[in-house]
Amino acid sequence: VEVIDEIPHQFQRRDVLFETTIQPGQTQVITYQLRPTKRGEYEFGALNVYAASPLRLVRRRFRFDQSRVVPVYPSFLQMRQYELLAIHNRLTEVGIKRIRRVGQSTEFEQIRPYAAGDDPRTINWKASARRAGGGSDTLVVNHFQDERAQQVFCLIDKGRVMRMPFAGLSLLDYAINATLVMSSIALIKHDKAGLLTFSNKPGATLPAERRPGHLRTILEVLYHQKTQYLETDYELLYATVRAKIKQRSLLILFTNFETLQGMERQLPYLRGLSKAHLLLVVFFENTELRTYLDAPADTTADVYNQTIAEKFQQEKRQIVLELQRYGIQALLTPPQLLTVNTLNKYLEFKARGLI
Repeated sequence: VEVIDEIPHQFQRRDVLFETTIQPGQTQVITYQLRPTKRGEYEFGALNVYAASPLRLVRRRFRFDQSRVVPVYPSFLQMRQYELLAIHNRLTEVGIKRIRRVGQSTEFEQIRPYAAGDDPRTINWKASARRAGGGSDTLVVNHFQDERAQQVFCLIDKGRVMRMPFAGLSLLDYAINATLVMSSIALIKHDKAGLLTFSNKPGATLPAERRPGHLRTILEVLYHQKTQYLETDYELLYATVRAKIKQRSLLILFTNFETLQGMERQLPYLRGLSKAHLLLVVFFENTELRTYLDAPADTTADVYNQTIAEKFQQEKRQIVLELQRYGIQALLTPPQLLTVNTLNKYLEFKARGLI
């Protein structure tokens, strides 16, 4: 008996073939392992069995329709690591900065006894006066917490600019991994997480919620997202956000701009979004330029390559300045630091009370 399984095309293998001998009425189990390296939908086809006579003079084919689509999700490891550290207030171990809160949150939680080091402005004098005594041990302070139930949307560009590879992953892959971590931490911080994907046509939209199972819903939407070959339609993004997101929210836009001119074409729509929401535009450093910038310039060609690399790097920095000039938050980051840098921005916004 010869058994051939039609495995998903992503594996690029044609050797999943097993030869065995089986007697009438006998049952035999054949197992094998496949290791996917990319997220997405993996479709298994039919199972083909070729049975031959003892002398192999006759051969018959049996085809069993066992078609099945198996989802392959992004790695949970990074998300779980950040979740555990956030729960135990140890995010500084992965590069998250400890940010001093500016001012006071407007969300009151409770009163508690005064302790050395508390801000005197938080003393609740009326409540303290009702307590017996009059010493410092009778003072109580208002205790505030970070504002909760804020809406945090991750907007993911799926246009051709996100196809660029880095260390085996596309920029879209990095954005998806960062979105999973960002959504998870937002939920832990008692905020609401939402999602919107876009390209030259409408993508997926999930409202900002904080219900049980919502992170799983986000994961189910993200695992099969693919980049498109056309330029992103920012006018469509602007119209979709206006129609779908009515409440002021933090919008984290994962995209990529290579030139100042390319960003300026989309600037009217970005400015429109920033008027109604807190918009953070996240785009990527071209880390391969560092190879040219750090290499010794021994020849005229080396000098030319360094000059061009410096020009492109400077243009990226100019994009940040131009966005900030119009009051738009901007983050230029290497792909490998995307998650850490995005989380730092989110926590900074919460500490400053901007959301």
